[in-house]
Amino acid sequence: MPSNKSVSDAPIVQFTNCRILRSHRLQREDLWVREGKILNPEKLFFDEKGSADIQLDCKDSIIAPGFIDVQINGGFGVDFSLATDDFKSGIDLVSQKILSHGVTSFCPTLVTSPPSVYHQVLPQISIRNGGAHGAGILGAHLEGPFISKEKKGAHPEHCLRTFEAGAFQDLLSTYGSLDCVRIVTLAPEMKRSSEVIRELTKRGICVSLGHSVANLSQAEEAVQHGATFITHLFNAMLPFHHRDPGIVGLLTSDKIPAGRRVFYGMISDGIHTNPAALRIAHRAHPKGLVLVTDAIAGMGLAPGRHTLGQQVVEIDGLNTYIAGTKTLSGSVATMDTCVRHFQEATGCSVETALEAASLHPAQLLGIEHKKGTLNYDSDADFLMLNDGLYVQATYIAGEEVWRQDELGASYQRAAFSKRNRCFQLQPCLQQICWCSVGGVGKAGGSVLGGIVSPRSDLKDCTALLHGVPRHRGAPVAILQQCEAVPAFALFYTAHTNLPHARGRLKPFPFLCLLFASLPGSWGWLDIGFHQLSSQLFNLKGSCCVSRSGGSRSNSPAVPLSCVLGARLSQLAIMGETRCRCGTVNPCGLNPQGRDQTQEK
Repeated sequence: MPSNKSVSDAPIVQFTNCRILRSHRLQREDLWVREGKILNPEKLFFDEKGSADIQLDCKDSIIAPGFIDVQINGGFGVDFSLATDDFKSGIDLVSQKILSHGVTSFCPTLVTSPPSVYHQVLPQISIRNGGAHGAGILGAHLEGPFISKEKKGAHPEHCLRTFEAGAFQDLLSTYGSLDCVRIVTLAPEMKRSSEVIRELTKRGICVSLGHSVANLSQAEEAVQHGATFITHLFNAMLPFHHRDPGIVGLLTSDKIPAGRRVFYGMISDGIHTNPAALRIAHRAHPKGLVLVTDAIAGMGLAPGRHTLGQQVVEIDGLNTYIAGTKTLSGSVATMDTCVRHFQEATGCSVETALEAASLHPAQLLGIEHKKGTLNYDSDADFLMLNDGLYVQATYIAGEEVWRQDELGASYQRAAFSKRNRCFQLQPCLQQICWCSVGGVGKAGGSVLGGIVSPRSDLKDCTALLHGVPRHRGAPVAILQQCEAVPAFALFYTAHTNLPHARGRLKPFPFLCLLFASLPGSWGWLDIGFHQLSSQLFNLKGSCCVSRSGGSRSNSPAVPLSCVLGARLSQLAIMGETRCRCGTVNPCGLNPQGRDQTQEK
């Protein structure tokens, strides 16, 4: 059946042989995606008379909505509560790394800090969509400083604050701005907290109760004024007591306003909450449970000393403590680990475990119409998982941004620079995925997703992996009626000289390309010389190299062992697509080398 392109020229991708989490159960259905959204196949068939342009076999994988982490303090050496000159690059690193753990959106969390830190950090956090560059940012979660001294946990006491006269203005002067803020954790027993809760709620900010000695009545009053969340249930609050259950009592309170649901965060890392407590909370209020990592800078790193805002913390196995104490200070658990532990500890269904990390946080933030589900017209942010709930691939807006192959090697799509329509490689390398230990195909022996510095890190990498998108052709754009060639380009460094440029270039490190194809096909990678050729090679057009090193253009063939050499600031690299008609159009470039496609 031919596609009707009157609605959209974008390709339609059909994910087959999969089990989709939809309407609270796994269903044996195909998933249809176009332009980053989930399609209704009935409308596609009967209204548009359309069909799939591309079909992908999921090999019986589970397809679930992407995970949403609403409490993550940092990871991989990055602390969101530290005001540093390279804060933005740090948050970019975390957003990229967590893709491999299934997180497609998150709320960077700041613990109690001096006002100067908020004033420096918050302007650098911007709400953005996810993509090849990393998980989307939904807004900041500010945990403190308006919390109880008695239940401060790992928060520095000297930075704690109370609400003075003009409470909301006091909050504004502390934070500086609320433009990017999505959640604020406070202690509801504080004087004037009701005023603050009402004002935050009016601005669409979620109010969470935590680090508190509030009794049940105070907690219920806070909910009646607009609070909807509990920060890491059981931790940093009064323990459950049968005569006054405190904040924990909100899970079964009969004084919650009609039509409102109270959600609660759970750190399901096997450390913060005993499995029995997990089961009690889940059975008491299953629809309100939101899995959070509460991860700190040490997540993904070896045991040792790290920071959590103003505090120094020590990692001992899976435990994290304030240095020199036994006070827990966040976790080093990843979201996929929390999901698996929660499912194992509670005995809940796979669907329930997955929704606790996707649907429920989306409902908490009021974004369930576009995130946290695979309903029609929602964002195509989803995961492929095996039956053990291990993430196999991560998709954002219908694009594959991370994948693990059968041998355990991981591939992460490069984030191309928006500053140059030819996608110069040097800015691209700043966010490319790299593998520093164990090489390719060694399961468990890779450090993935890091930011690469061409001058310092690249020379030490075992391999640098760039996944060419399999179903949208060139990374630069979508081409009509084209199917992408399934291929991965494996980059590595070498020292040599390019024969064509002998005498014009001094020997220097450059990139060579090898190919590691997906099963069944050797692909192509089109190397664009449009900017470089006039300066170095006096060539016109582009050069395509195959496995045998042959050329399919009028340009001279370049051996596979030495595809090209050029200064990183000059090299432009584009993916090639092969059209159904058999012609080749490298990245939508015209003969003059100008980009005719939309910038991503």
